[in-house]
Amino acid sequence: LLALTEMSSPSLKTGAYILIGVGALTMLMGFLGCLGAVNEIRCLLGLYFTCLMIILLTQIAAALVIYFQKETLKVELADIVVDLIEKYDPSDEDRRNLQDAWDYVQTQITCCGWTGAKEWENNEILRNKSNTEYPCSCSNRSKDLVGGRGFCKLEDPVNGTATYADWPVHEQGCMDGVEQWLKDNLGIILGVCTGVAVIELLGMILSISLCKNIHSEDYTKVPKS
Repeated sequence: LLALTEMSSPSLKTGAYILIGVGALTMLMGFLGCLGAVNEIRCLLGLYFTCLMIILLTQIAAALVIYFQKETLKVELADIVVDLIEKYDPSDEDRRNLQDAWDYVQTQITCCGWTGAKEWENNEILRNKSNTEYPCSCSNRSKDLVGGRGFCKLEDPVNGTATYADWPVHEQGCMDGVEQWLKDNLGIILGVCTGVAVIELLGMILSISLCKNIHSEDYTKVPKS
């Protein structure tokens, strides 16, 4: 997330910071919930319930934002990826994590570029070498995927120059690949999200139940006049 926010749009930065905040809140929430349950402290259990409710509402809000702003997010993500491709440099250690992440996406989804391999022709290094090299992570040949990053040399380029059409790379752009992956795994994604929401609801119900039990016990301990 931090690598992504270095060059991302305001929307993606906000989303990344929200996820980081939710993660920190989840850790704090778990600690407070355990402490409150073990020591039977009502205020901590109430705080645990509140944190769970905030997280659940945040997840619902995030899902709605993604659904209604998906086209805007797609455009912003496209700008980020295109800029990354144009400035991709295997020797740049400052951007290595981000570049490695993109190499991983291209390798796993078997895609090249955001909309296609042609975008790689705008890379500064490849342009200076007359496109006689190509991104290894885009390759459809297993021997090029051993390293998984950087550029591979094209065999026997005509007149020392080439175009993306001469590269042994995947034709599918990663935008289409990601969309297809989401469609293929939509059931799993919805199942996981539903499972997480059910667990959070059960935690909220359990915390309320414990609070009521503690209240009942305190009431029975009060001496009658």
